[in-house]
Amino acid sequence: MTALTDMVDYEVRGEVALIVIDNPPVNALSHGVRAGMVEGLAKAEADEQVAAVLLVCKGRTFIAGADITEFGKPMKAPGLNEAIEAMENATKPVVAAIHGTALGGGLETAMASHYRVGVSSARFGQPEVKLGILPGAGGTQRLPRLVGYPKALEMCVIGNPIGAAEALEGGLIDEVVDDVFEGGVTFAEKLIAEDRPLKKIRDLDERVNEARANRKEIFDGFRRKIARRTRGFEAPEANIRAIEAGLDMSFDEALDYERQLFGELMAGKQSIAQRYYFFAEREAAKVPDVPRTTPLRKIEKVGVLGCGTMGGGISMNFANRGIGVTIVEAEQSRLDHGFGVIRKNYERTAKRGRMTNEQVDQCMGLLQGVTDREALADCDLVIEAVFENMDLKKEIFASLDRIVKPGAILATNTSALDVNEIAAATSRPEDVIGMHFFSPANIMRLLEVVRGEKTAKDVIHTSMTISKQIGKVPVLVGVCRGFVGNRILFQRQVQAQQIILKGAKYYDVDRVLYDFGFPMGPFAMSDLAGLDIGWNEKESASRDIREILCESGRRGQKNGRGYYVYDAETRASAPDPEVLQIISDFGSAQGIDQREVGEDEILERCLYPMVNEGAKILEEGIAIRPSDIDVIWVNGYGWPVYRGGPMHWGDSVGLGKIAGRMREFQAESGDDFWQPSALLAELADAGKSFSDWSAG
Repeated sequence: MTALTDMVDYEVRGEVALIVIDNPPVNALSHGVRAGMVEGLAKAEADEQVAAVLLVCKGRTFIAGADITEFGKPMKAPGLNEAIEAMENATKPVVAAIHGTALGGGLETAMASHYRVGVSSARFGQPEVKLGILPGAGGTQRLPRLVGYPKALEMCVIGNPIGAAEALEGGLIDEVVDDVFEGGVTFAEKLIAEDRPLKKIRDLDERVNEARANRKEIFDGFRRKIARRTRGFEAPEANIRAIEAGLDMSFDEALDYERQLFGELMAGKQSIAQRYYFFAEREAAKVPDVPRTTPLRKIEKVGVLGCGTMGGGISMNFANRGIGVTIVEAEQSRLDHGFGVIRKNYERTAKRGRMTNEQVDQCMGLLQGVTDREALADCDLVIEAVFENMDLKKEIFASLDRIVKPGAILATNTSALDVNEIAAATSRPEDVIGMHFFSPANIMRLLEVVRGEKTAKDVIHTSMTISKQIGKVPVLVGVCRGFVGNRILFQRQVQAQQIILKGAKYYDVDRVLYDFGFPMGPFAMSDLAGLDIGWNEKESASRDIREILCESGRRGQKNGRGYYVYDAETRASAPDPEVLQIISDFGSAQGIDQREVGEDEILERCLYPMVNEGAKILEEGIAIRPSDIDVIWVNGYGWPVYRGGPMHWGDSVGLGKIAGRMREFQAESGDDFWQPSALLAELADAGKSFSDWSAG
């Protein structure tokens, strides 16, 4: 075997030349890989003994995509397009043998070969849209010629991969093999023996002609289908336009158009934000003082206290990964109801084709319901998921301290209460941690892992690890009221309430934040959650708008009347003039001058305090990194990923602008709420951003 570069080797087996890529961990298309491919192809072309070429990878996967660390930097020659052209224009058949994943540039590379084989577990996809871009090396042109335009639209615009069976059926691969080296060589030898022609995807016209005949149905129908899920994103439509261009342009013209769109997206704010987030989510898994070598505690059996909405959802996460769960409820009737809800959730998933009925039964079989806490004695992890009452939680943890075996992790799902106070109810605070799941817990990806003052490092490492194993995105935070996510949310809620008293219409506030990219505004969200959550009728005294609305019988969507009124059948919402009058009267009684409030001011008053609170959280060491705050808000609160999160967005707006505007609001109102935090002021005055900051 000959080393062409430090990432690519070359060898000849009979009449087959092997170009072997070895660039761990995922064989990304780094410069050394591209250069080695080009050199290997040239070497094979010049060797009269070689009749076919096999492109194959060592390690756990085929080429999983571009080297994202090269994005935004000058590309060293040869570029990917040059390597692809060398493959496609080779005079000897080139076979790509795929295991693991062929994603993005990896799939584009595979499609430049004349034939493709893959193992049964291989996955194939064009996920560039998730980074705010599109395939820039022919993916939008070659993929539809192989799998058809409807499937190519799904793969490029939604970005989810397909398996080997679907790839074989759709024509993306030519054969399923048991081993990429032996099977790949055997397939190449068969090509030689049968003297098969070079099959260039660019020359395949059958799928193109089919799409031209059904163009309106394919493209207009697809745009309608994905309109809601892609709202606000630029890359999905760009992907559609690039794919559709293949119907009107020559292949080379369409490639040029693809590259033009790729360049525009790459330089745009959305892709910059989405690429930032890509790294931010991976960075969140790293805890500076808890190295990866920290021992893990064994988690084989889990206990959950509470079988309500949160407890049931939490339990499902573990059952989905084959981990048995003992669920404790105070009464059998609550347990029966909770198990009924869990089964309905699973059956709903099965109806959508995302799991089989057999899998439903398997998951339900991993759940055991009891009414005696003593059944938790042998659990490795116990998660408390009862309602937010400190006295109740302390009583529970004191009992768990007595019941549960030594070395088990005791976790609380509290969304705001003091984890240190809860831990103090036990004789082993080092074993206590917060695991704040978000509702619905079986769906939401975010998990705030809350580190107490005495939480042991192996407990942190184990909690972060098990969170990832059950499909969550864990972010480590410190103890404070509301932790990171809810603490920042509170600032937005306060200002949303204030701004409507100044004259902004509540539905305008909702619309502006919806247009910004949130799934809904604060008032629609309050109606959805229920206005009476946390409201005490006996203590209510018309102190704010919510109390007045609750006192007047408004509960939100649950009874069809909240800030909005809701159609009994369609659930469609409409503003309520009566609510506008309630707000106006309350504001006047408070002596607040009411005026027109523009859209820019609505955004400033709702979002700038969030950025400022994030800065305070960093000052206090509650979050490790600004990007951790962004991961929390993107995954837990619907901050649009194409804006990166509140801290990244603050940087893009300019911290000087934010601090300056807050000082204007402070001078105007005399309210110290608007005083920029020390960190925000320091960075703004120095012309720096959160990306320049580190906790060190």
